[in-house]
Amino acid sequence: MLAHKIKTATTGILCYGLTPPKQSTPTEKIQHIANTQIQRLKDIGIDALVLYDIQDESSRTDMPRPFPFLQTVSPEHYSATYLKELAIPKIIYQSIGKFTKASFTDWLSASNTAIDYTVFVGAPSQQQHTSLSLQDAYTLQSNTDTSFTLGGVTIPERHLKKGDEHLRVFNKMDKGCRFFISQCVYNIDSAKNFLSDYYYWAADQQKNMVPIIFTLTPCGSLKTLQFMEWLGIDIPKWLRNDLLHSDDILDTSISICKTIAQELIDFSSAKGIPIGFNIESVAIRKSEIEASIELLKDIKTMMAPHQEDLTATVV
Repeated sequence: MLAHKIKTATTGILCYGLTPPKQSTPTEKIQHIANTQIQRLKDIGIDALVLYDIQDESSRTDMPRPFPFLQTVSPEHYSATYLKELAIPKIIYQSIGKFTKASFTDWLSASNTAIDYTVFVGAPSQQQHTSLSLQDAYTLQSNTDTSFTLGGVTIPERHLKKGDEHLRVFNKMDKGCRFFISQCVYNIDSAKNFLSDYYYWAADQQKNMVPIIFTLTPCGSLKTLQFMEWLGIDIPKWLRNDLLHSDDILDTSISICKTIAQELIDFSSAKGIPIGFNIESVAIRKSEIEASIELLKDIKTMMAPHQEDLTATVV
């Protein structure tokens, strides 16, 4: 179903996002973690599991990182070795900055039959020196015989500052991206502004739209809130105040996530913009993980009336 929904630009893609365990985790514990994740997700009926490739983003900001950066198991290895029993498509993130042109070409060849969906992620800031740029990666991929479906990252908050996020999306579509997954959304205005420009630019230029999958993340503590802000997630002042002064910050954040989801569903369905959702937990606390699973189920129910075969067309 994921391949069909992407190909036909259909509304309703539902994903769950996971960060693989730390590399230092003992093998038997990694398998235990994977088994727990499989049990949580196997019966929900999601379209895909998103597996992140975590990189050190300290060059992006001068703010101290709330949690120390520790290298994780590669997402493709975690998927192939530990999550085989979870019989759903896996979307593998791949951080481009760690490669040279030669090593990335080797990775493309090795991954051609090993993965079905991938998302290339560029360096977190221009200050971080890398041997391979995101544009280089797209060029190398286009010149290599690969069969996986390519997706891209979009950051709606960036649209508030630069006003060109929709153009970045269409540029990546020209490079081969067939779907996009956003950074976590807490600022509904930035998301709707981006979608509006995406929609009207597609209409003006007679371009087809592809699915935009919005990421939603519960926040269950002040520490999680600080980490989300460190990651660059834009949380409006009024909303931050509500979270900080809430009797139950996790319950409040879940309500906010569902409100954001409903607004995006209503806004997009009125225009025929194909959207979906990716639910994640940036924290490892059990309460926040379990809340993210409940949010996943709630979003699935919210999207159900809009999951008919709504193929996006140009106005």
